[in-house]
Amino acid sequence: MPNLDGLIVVDKPAGLTSHDVILKIRKLLKIKRVGHTGTLDPVATGVLLLTVGRATRLFPYLSRLNKTYSGEIRLGLATDTYDAEGKPLGEENHNFPDMEKLLETINSLTGVIRQNPPPFSAKKISGQPAFLLARQGVKPELKPVTVEVYRFLVLDYQPPVVSFLVECSSGTYIRSLAHDLGQKLGCGAHLSSLRRIAVGLYTEEEALPLSKIEEFAASGKFEEFLIPVEKLLPEYPAIWLDPSGSKSFLHGARIPIRQVSRARLPAHRLSTPLVYRVFSEEDRLLGLATFRAEQQVFQPQLVFPPPDNCPYRRKF
Repeated sequence: MPNLDGLIVVDKPAGLTSHDVILKIRKLLKIKRVGHTGTLDPVATGVLLLTVGRATRLFPYLSRLNKTYSGEIRLGLATDTYDAEGKPLGEENHNFPDMEKLLETINSLTGVIRQNPPPFSAKKISGQPAFLLARQGVKPELKPVTVEVYRFLVLDYQPPVVSFLVECSSGTYIRSLAHDLGQKLGCGAHLSSLRRIAVGLYTEEEALPLSKIEEFAASGKFEEFLIPVEKLLPEYPAIWLDPSGSKSFLHGARIPIRQVSRARLPAHRLSTPLVYRVFSEEDRLLGLATFRAEQQVFQPQLVFPPPDNCPYRRKF
């Protein structure tokens, strides 16, 4: 089995939880260090990013990526789960809005907004998922969170069904968007279908079904589905260190700018407090760092343990 460190872009099928998918990949690759960067509900399909091996340490950065969804909202009936799996909250309402009112209300749910997570969600309350409390008949006290909806587009409207596309920040609940839309319209609503079509730069076009991943793994073609850590976070700027700088960085030391042999930087000034990917001259990802303009040094934020064949490795 080769060294497995990287990202798998899975096309999650309906009926499986995100954790179900993790368990399948752990069993398939015979590796425990597998995680995901953002939950998809069992009824939802689409892009699910799985981190494997050392890539699990990139979770704080990958989990911040924006998400894009397509789906359908059913007007006229609110449910306790905010989706089609829940129990109706009251009678069905057939007083549907016209397109002008629908677009006006959707516009009020665009931009920086506050939303309440669904009662049946994985949001933790005193260490316990809210959905467990909800199943016990306890109404979870969930505090509203601030999220940003960049785009909320109506693709089609055939009352009572609204086909939509949403691009939003990490942490946005599409079920809550659907529920809040119904509340604002006064007719109630729930999310009837959902597909995640992109996470950051990773899209449904490159997402693979589990059956295809199993096929590639069985034939040892891991490169067909595992994106190596060196290719992750491509939107982040990058620097390459000379051998002395690489050795120092792996031991957690600050790196003076003179030890940067080359760089690929954005158009903004270097003093911008961004996170930089740090590479050795052999194009091995060493970790992540921020630039301290006042000292002209790169401060390590995350350091990957060097592999056994790394020339800079030593016993700690």
